[in-house]
Amino acid sequence: MTGKLILVVNTGSTTTKCSIYEDDGEGGLVHRVSATIEHPDDMIHRFESISAQVDHREDLVRRFFRENLPSGARVAAMGALGGMLPPVPSGVIELNRELADFSLHTPVYQHASNLGAPLCHRIAGTLGVPAYVVDPVGVDEMAPIARISGAPDFPRFSYVHALNIRATVRKLAGRLSLGFDEIRCVACHLGGGYSIAPVVGGRIMDSDNRMEGAPFTPERAGGIPPIPLMEACFSGRWTREQLYRKLYGAGGVYAYLGTKNIREMARRADAGDGFASFIYDAMIYQICKEIGAMASVLDFDMHAIVVTGGVANADRVAREIPRKCGRIAPVYLYPGGNENEAIAESVKRVLDREENPLSWPGCVLSDREIDPLYPYRDSEGCFGPVTGIVGEAK
Repeated sequence: MTGKLILVVNTGSTTTKCSIYEDDGEGGLVHRVSATIEHPDDMIHRFESISAQVDHREDLVRRFFRENLPSGARVAAMGALGGMLPPVPSGVIELNRELADFSLHTPVYQHASNLGAPLCHRIAGTLGVPAYVVDPVGVDEMAPIARISGAPDFPRFSYVHALNIRATVRKLAGRLSLGFDEIRCVACHLGGGYSIAPVVGGRIMDSDNRMEGAPFTPERAGGIPPIPLMEACFSGRWTREQLYRKLYGAGGVYAYLGTKNIREMARRADAGDGFASFIYDAMIYQICKEIGAMASVLDFDMHAIVVTGGVANADRVAREIPRKCGRIAPVYLYPGGNENEAIAESVKRVLDREENPLSWPGCVLSDREIDPLYPYRDSEGCFGPVTGIVGEAK
């Protein structure tokens, strides 16, 4: 390793993925080494909270870099997956103490991805190099009309797998000899959670919201009927925490089949388990239905449908989505997450001065910037007369 190195940290619920990339001096990146550090259940359960894991994970990450960085290596920067941040623009955010503290202590939601920023900030501080987070799930580029839900008190909001979607669309644009801001497509990230989103002009204009409205996934319930959910909330049968668990973590494929493993579901289906096959088909049915819905946002005028994420490796998924949706636009498959590579590529663009980093907390979007009904709210947040909202709101 003789060139400038970019170190990447990507914290997940049960793993921490670490990578080292090298600038090849010719405009590209070379992957040098990666490792997935496993965090078994018995380790996770030792900690009373996600944030309490930070010191333990830091020790493991530092050990990985000690063992894999040769003496005298030139580390240029570090990058991390952004955690559960409030609405921000897409791009690269320069990591500072305030952002690290926010991610660790006061994130929008509790999730292991929040550990990436404080880990990266600590280690980069030791190395004396800049650090960045890239395209967190709070990226919000939704068009104002996409925020209207039908109930003013419950607007739609953006929570999307922005990192992998933007990186994969960028790859597809190059493949089609288009600029990133020229391509029109529907992008599907299919992992533990799903995000299906129209991308145009380099922006994610809408999404199915990976937390609430998406098709069901290996472990999430997705968009479920609201009336039965309301009845369940007030039935006294389940606590709030138990209902959250039914929606996130124990929903979807797991709720029906007792497994979160797509390969296991496929194995059962191939072995003649009719119910497993039925649930497999239902999952694909919902994915394709949502692709059609998001294609309508682009007036069905688009270059492609792009499918990425770990579930895109499944044979039936890879076969059925092109068969069912290929009439809308050509379908391109990019299986796998590719998150560490995407982080490194974004950090390199900043180092090469091809992209300016955002600053924290200045990049956080205000209500005025994201809420199309903002002009119609009074000082207490209540609505006045709202005639002609779509045409008048700015």
